[in-house]
Amino acid sequence: MPLMRGYCDFYRVDPTDADLLAMMRALIADPREGLQLIARDDTGAAVGFATVFWTWQTLYAARVGVLNDLFVTERARGTGAGRALIDRCLKHCRERGAQKLVWETAHDNVTAQRLYDGIGAEKSSWLTYELDAG
Repeated sequence: MPLMRGYCDFYRVDPTDADLLAMMRALIADPREGLQLIARDDTGAAVGFATVFWTWQTLYAARVGVLNDLFVTERARGTGAGRALIDRCLKHCRERGAQKLVWETAHDNVTAQRLYDGIGAEKSSWLTYELDAG
């Protein structure tokens, strides 16, 4: 939970701990929905996490993994933890027959963008929109 709270703090949002815990439990209860991966340092301490959800994309006529969350603690950035998480996400995509791993990041998150550019990820031409459904 501390990593998820750190991620939320980074983006200045404040879901309740109960809501975060409910999401984690839902993923554990039904891995067909998605999965969460944890990155650990040499001492075994958790230093990052990724959340991937599974869906279908009509334009690809294929299953895709949606990397909704990728977070590495400030002290672990630059250590390869983010790259390792993405690599593990890709491995799980392949195991589940997903053709692509897709994600978005904040326009001002240049640190993350350097990582994505460095691994050969392509920037999408799509814009992201959202509506409050609650």
